[in-house]
Amino acid sequence: MSSRTVSLTSTFLLLAAGGLAACDSDEYVDEGFYCADANGVIVDEDYCDDDGGGGGGGGGFFIWHSSGYRSGYPIGSKLPAGGSKFAYNDAASRSKFGLPSSGKIGNGTVKTSVVGKGGSGSGSRSSGG
Repeated sequence: MSSRTVSLTSTFLLLAAGGLAACDSDEYVDEGFYCADANGVIVDEDYCDDDGGGGGGGGGFFIWHSSGYRSGYPIGSKLPAGGSKFAYNDAASRSKFGLPSSGKIGNGTVKTSVVGKGGSGSGSRSSGG
């Protein structure tokens, strides 16, 4: 009878561990980041560089992000639908996604373990983790 109890207990623990792992994978996602204009057309990352206050792009450029973006989209191409954007100089949004608070972010940058399900919100989301 004791071997049956041990077997049931270990089966339960394995199921519980699997359930916790599934919950963890829903909480963290990979996000791809690109510098693009308001329409989602990719531009050179220099346009989203706010480091040093000079140069940079001005008001018409954004950092677009989505869990559906992969690296390798060329400059001039339109990003796939479903992404979100925030101003390239929005330090709070950059930090929320684990990006440097200023400076250049390379097109196609992928950040792992971004909290939440990506691609559906905007830069004004205030939830974090």
